Amino acid sequence: MTIVTLENRAVLAVAGADAQAFLQGLITHDVALLAPGRVLFAGLLSPQGKALFDFHLHAGDDAILIDIAAPRADALLKRLSLYKLRKAVTLARRDDLAVLADWPAADPAPDAPDARTAVLGARWIAPAGSAPDGAEAYDAHRHAVGVPDSADIGEDELLWLETGADLLDGVSFTKGCYVGQENTARMHHRDKVRRRLVPVTIAGDSGDAVEVKDSEGRATGKLRTRRGAHAIVHLRLEAAAGPLFLGDAAVTVRRPAWLEPAW
Repeated sequence: MTIVTLENRAVLAVAGADAQAFLQGLITHDVALLAPGRVLFAGLLSPQGKALFDFHLHAGDDAILIDIAAPRADALLKRLSLYKLRKAVTLARRDDLAVLADWPAADPAPDAPDARTAVLGARWIAPAGSAPDGAEAYDAHRHAVGVPDSADIGEDELLWLETGADLLDGVSFTKGCYVGQENTARMHHRDKVRRRLVPVTIAGDSGDAVEVKDSEGRATGKLRTRRGAHAIVHLRLEAAAGPLFLGDAAVTVRRPAWLEPAW
């Protein structure tokens, strides 16, 4: 067990009588499912269904806590403020709190399994300074097990289902309306997800290449993030069988358990 602080994450708090209803009408997951010991993975989308923000929700003592990539925290706070209107909701950044993670997950624990897949370990929120920084180690771990994260998803670039959110428990198809719901539901019910974030192994020298190409030189995907031989690529699924190349390096698509339904 390795308990660390994810210093590249920040915590926002949504409090007040309307906090749950406020988020329920905006984000991709069913906020009613949030409870102590159960973290939710969700997104706030554009009206077209593209991911603007991805985050984790934690049940706090008197607020819903949002665990988000630190560089995006202020932008999310601003966006939520635009939707607030007259609702009984308060929004605040909580720099006194930090996101902690461990892998494999402790048992018993004050934490909760990562909402996306158990192989990531666990994550929870605690007072800042509770554990040493381990953001780099965690990033290497999640690349090794092949799970996309905020750096792969980006901002207003990928449709929510292209990020793997439907396979990583990041969306409810029964909760009702939220921003971007129409296109997301249409893609799901018509099975129209043709590109996804997928983990790959890279063998050889790729130089500065970012485009993944097939044996005929046709672009089939784009590199998102990389840790040594492990990387996440936004890929056209029909090209997954390969052969694929990043520069002169061979690219092999990995198929972790969470991704199997995509095939």
